[in-house]
Amino acid sequence: MFQRVLICTDFADGLQRLTNFVSSLALAGIKQIVFLHAVPLWEKGIIPQVDTEKIKQAQTQLTKTLDAGSTDVEVNIEVQSGKPVDIILKIAQSYQSQLIILGSQSRNLLTEKLVGSTMAELSHKTTIPLLVLRPQLISTYTAEELKLRCQHLFRSLLLPYNGTPAANYLVQQVKQLAQQQSEPYIRDCTLCWVLEEARRRELPQKISPQQAQESLSKIKADLQEVNLQVETEVRQGYSINQILEAATMVDISAIALSSATIGTVQEWLVSSFAAELLRYSWYPVLFFPPHRR
Repeated sequence: MFQRVLICTDFADGLQRLTNFVSSLALAGIKQIVFLHAVPLWEKGIIPQVDTEKIKQAQTQLTKTLDAGSTDVEVNIEVQSGKPVDIILKIAQSYQSQLIILGSQSRNLLTEKLVGSTMAELSHKTTIPLLVLRPQLISTYTAEELKLRCQHLFRSLLLPYNGTPAANYLVQQVKQLAQQQSEPYIRDCTLCWVLEEARRRELPQKISPQQAQESLSKIKADLQEVNLQVETEVRQGYSINQILEAATMVDISAIALSSATIGTVQEWLVSSFAAELLRYSWYPVLFFPPHRR
């Protein structure tokens, strides 16, 4: 599983609260945690400079709530000045992070065109999986609820499946994680195939519910070989609505996704299923960037 984790916070996403739950994150199999905050360069003068005052304030804020109860977890705090994406990539490489956790505000497509998205930019510059959390979700949890959530970050995954290369890549990534884990951190998953009347261009040719179920049954058998409990479901309707409804009904920890088009020009022209789900889902999303040769 993910033993080395980079948690990025801008202090508006609520993720700084996780400094108080290191012991709980250890129960999810995490051995190393880096808390990272990127401070914008001070641009009041002619030449942009490092804002040392804000760096000190951020370091103090992250340190004062740090949970020192777990001696099994290596914890590091990094506060650096510059462009967030560049800093995240540098720190992730330095600590050999296996997962990057970050918050994501709900955006529409126009907003992303104008101001961009850290998650979208990262997905094209790294192959490290990203766990995207809604600030509203983390901020409203009580300490007791957040403690339990941290213990079971990946316990039950929902895998939207539609027969595309991205969906098959997603299944293989989850299978690989299950093979690597020493404890059942991922205990079960649900494969959900939504058949749409108005099909998206990225989808294969139209198939019947019976064909979809047969395909899911084969994948189920494959995942069961790595000791995962697997359920399958075929739905009909609008994919986003059906997946979110399925997530509500099957009691999941996160929705797992992969896509090669998020943040690209193609994505701006025709929004993909993965991008829409990231915009509308209140559930945590475990995103696997596509492998690049």
